[in-house]
Amino acid sequence: MRKYLIVVEETATGYSAFSPDVPGCVSTGASRDEVEHNMAQAIRLHLDGLREEATEVPEPRSYSAYVEVPA
Repeated sequence: MRKYLIVVEETATGYSAFSPDVPGCVSTGASRDEVEHNMAQAIRLHLDGLREEATEVPEPRSYSAYVEVPA
């Protein structure tokens, strides 16, 4: 089991997400729960496709952090 970071952004119509470690893999959803669920499925399918093509599956490397700056 691998854990991939996803970045979720609110949009005018819901949410969108991508993973910095899985280029080209994106998803959307009407809610945060939906976009996270959809993104997990998208990553799973994307990685299955890479394995079928005998392409290297990327290792999770990204992490998240918050920094404070004067507002």
